[in-house]
Amino acid sequence: MSRKNILYVVFILNSIFLFPQKKETLDNNPDFKYHYDNAENESKELSFRIVEVKKAIEIAKTKKSDSVLLKAKRLLTTLYLKEFSVDSLFDLNHENLKLAKKINDTLALGHITNVLGWYHRYNNRSDSAYYYYYNASKYFYSQGEKARAAAARFEMADLQFEDRDYVGCESNAFEAIRIYQALPQNESTLDNLWALHNLVAIASDELKQFDKSIEYHNKALSYSDKIEDNFLYTLYSNSNIALIYKELKQYDKAFEIYENLFQNESVLKQELNNYALILGDYALLRHLMGKFSEENILKDLNRAYKISDSIQDEAAIMSVALNMSEYYLDKKELDSSLKYANISYGLGRATSTNDVVLNALKLKSNIEKDNNASTYLNEYIKLNDSLVNKERSIRNKFARIEFETDEIERENERISRERLWLLGLSGILIVTLILLYIIISQRARNKQLKLIQQQQEANEEIYNLMLSQQDKIDEARTIEKKRISEELHDGILGRLFGTRLSLDSLNMVSTPEAIKTRENYIVELKNIEQEIRKVSHELNTDFVSGSGFEDIIATLVETQTLAYGLDYSINTDDDIIWEDLPNKTKIHIYRIIQESLQNIYKHAQATHVDISFKLKNNVICLLITDNGSGFDVDKTRKGIGIKNMNSRVGEIGGEVQLTSEKDVGTSILITIPI
Repeated sequence: MSRKNILYVVFILNSIFLFPQKKETLDNNPDFKYHYDNAENESKELSFRIVEVKKAIEIAKTKKSDSVLLKAKRLLTTLYLKEFSVDSLFDLNHENLKLAKKINDTLALGHITNVLGWYHRYNNRSDSAYYYYYNASKYFYSQGEKARAAAARFEMADLQFEDRDYVGCESNAFEAIRIYQALPQNESTLDNLWALHNLVAIASDELKQFDKSIEYHNKALSYSDKIEDNFLYTLYSNSNIALIYKELKQYDKAFEIYENLFQNESVLKQELNNYALILGDYALLRHLMGKFSEENILKDLNRAYKISDSIQDEAAIMSVALNMSEYYLDKKELDSSLKYANISYGLGRATSTNDVVLNALKLKSNIEKDNNASTYLNEYIKLNDSLVNKERSIRNKFARIEFETDEIERENERISRERLWLLGLSGILIVTLILLYIIISQRARNKQLKLIQQQQEANEEIYNLMLSQQDKIDEARTIEKKRISEELHDGILGRLFGTRLSLDSLNMVSTPEAIKTRENYIVELKNIEQEIRKVSHELNTDFVSGSGFEDIIATLVETQTLAYGLDYSINTDDDIIWEDLPNKTKIHIYRIIQESLQNIYKHAQATHVDISFKLKNNVICLLITDNGSGFDVDKTRKGIGIKNMNSRVGEIGGEVQLTSEKDVGTSILITIPI
């Protein structure tokens, strides 16, 4: 019955009005702290606190700290709720929602969605309210805020009750009961457990499950018995049980409950609206029992109506008017019955209290006759059918909201998993690329080291070759010295000895023949003198002068040009003393000529190469010229051969000058300071 809906009262200290802020280290900015502390100061005027928190928000924006900005904006939400500035909540809390999602503050998301649920419920948008309360319950539960999660479930159940989705209402109410029962049994928890059991009892009554309804009203009473100031709790539960007994026509049980309630009539009168409701129900029950004074019954009905009318409590007026219409109908006083039926019908339409409208239409169809009765009956059937259809759609709507919300979460989780997989694969790919880079770099480094090693080996080979050549030169010098020694000993000394003996024998003779013979021997001595001078000159002149490194270069050029099919000419400057040059310089000159010949063979398509050495102002000028195809020096990218050549020349402090002309040839001039 409609009055059970009206009697359903939930005593909840709504957490959304005073939800706690997460303790954070605030920005050290003194201006921010000053304004924020003023906004938190409950001794200040509310309007002043709102101005102060807005100043703090503006400062927080400049600091670019999302957590601090969210904290200040949530405080503004709290102040707006205290001020009951409902219109300011929507945009502000959607901004807060974005910030909380950005910084992944799940607890803040719970409080913010809870406020949005309240906002939409206040504006009679039950589907949006249900959506936000559903999200709030999940956020709170995930953070261990079980009491707040249960409160959000309670709100969902209450929304479903108001929209006549009684099955869904019971489901969410049971979920909230399960959570509250696991919490410490303090005053707040007991209050909520009483209210939830009362809600399940009323929903069961609407579903015509009367035994279940009485069972849960009694369970509600078991919790209210533990509450210190429990008069109103006991009053609501007992009056609802009495209404069920009246509906079951168990009038004696209902009467016993009312009798107990009116033992404390003075206390009942402290809540005039509830007193009027209960007095009207008690009066009608006595009429239905048929063993009480009708005069007193009518007196109580009129008194109940007068009280409800005097305090302008619409719920009490509708309930008492229905009772009076039913009473007058049973007394066959149709005009009076119609009068009160119309009052309840009009107020029911005005307040969209459909249960009252249905009961009023049912009464009017019984009061009126013929066509009017049919009209009211048809209206009753039409409204009832529409409410049934609405209940079905409402049930589907709430189920769809939960399903779609869970689907969105599952999709978000899937996307998150895919992102994690993508990040993982990206990480693996990056690691793989890094490893490949390291491997390739290591291989290149190893190759470079191998090349350096090969160059060192080649340099050692050249050096050994030069040492070997020097050994050959030394050996040749030794052999030549031996030969000259033998010539001096066996030839010149023998001739001198023979001439000396002959002159000795002719020394005492002065004949013309002797004089002539002595002249011949003097000529012979002159010849011997010339021969000695010649041998002396040969000894003074290095017979291998200009050999050594020149021979090595000549051997290299001869070998390479033969292999490459090139004609060559090589010219050296006798003024260059190769023995005075460091081995490093000679090795680099050797390598430069070697690489130049390789490049000429690979790229120039030449048939002839000229190599010349000149000494100018203590600078060796090496000129290598070919008659190949040539190239554009400015446009052609330098290859590794030219880079190596530049590197080698740079190491010995020299310079390279490259000139080339297409179809004419290329010249490389290398200057090396001594």
